[in-house]
Amino acid sequence: MRFRSYDSLKTFDAVARSLSMTKAADEVHQSKGSISYQINKLEAELGFRLFERAHAKLEMTEEGRRLWHVSQTALSQIDREIEDLRGTVSGAVTVGALTYFSSRWLSPRLTRFFEANPGISLRIEPINSVDMMRSVKVDMAILWGIDGWEGHKSELLLSLPAVPTASRAVAEQVRQLGLAEAVRQLPLLGDSSGDAGWRAWHAAAGLPYAPSRSSLTIPDSNSRVQAVVDGQGLALWDDLIAPEIDDGTLVRLSDVRVENAGYFVIFTDRPMSQGAEAFLNWLRAENDRSERRA
Repeated sequence: MRFRSYDSLKTFDAVARSLSMTKAADEVHQSKGSISYQINKLEAELGFRLFERAHAKLEMTEEGRRLWHVSQTALSQIDREIEDLRGTVSGAVTVGALTYFSSRWLSPRLTRFFEANPGISLRIEPINSVDMMRSVKVDMAILWGIDGWEGHKSELLLSLPAVPTASRAVAEQVRQLGLAEAVRQLPLLGDSSGDAGWRAWHAAAGLPYAPSRSSLTIPDSNSRVQAVVDGQGLALWDDLIAPEIDDGTLVRLSDVRVENAGYFVIFTDRPMSQGAEAFLNWLRAENDRSERRA
């Protein structure tokens, strides 16, 4: 049977990014009841569940995660093609960013950017690696890394050391195995730096880098957080994961940190527009503001 509910995929995307019907309703300016109805209708047409609902908390199912990944890519391609056909919007700025960074650091602050720059249109494009900058047209990208990227001009925006983390169940496995053996046996989930993060952590811990052949690659950073919560392996995370650490969902496994890690602004070879310059200056000022408050 032909799928017909393409409009509902936009609603699904809003709920998937926030894992909240209420936040999604605010984002798309609809009622919570309307959002819930659209998701239920979409699930009925698809024939499978997109979310598990337990204790007022939403979690994506495996089927939901798979559909979200492919729908994000398809919807982004459609939006980009429409923008190209219309011509470049005056004052528009496109920023590639990890979904994890976008949802946890950038999004809560964007209201201040628009208040200060009312004439600039901003597009946040999901991007998982520096290689994606070859295929996705952006003015700049924000990625997690270590000491920048060879061959690309970059600037450290936010310095955040990273440590190995796991779910409580996997943390108990690590305790029984010992950390040195655990990082050999259990899957190590990668990040936007490839395996550079884990190599740096092993060097800091004085351990040889000899990971298990069992591996799980999840390019999308928000989905990788959920994979760690679901017990799929170990991953390096920073203080942006504080909510999960505070409520006990995730556990830090070591005091050894990747000290020179953080979020970098990566620049293209093209000259920056005035709008892009304004966004970059706002990023710098916003980070300074956060550091003063800390």
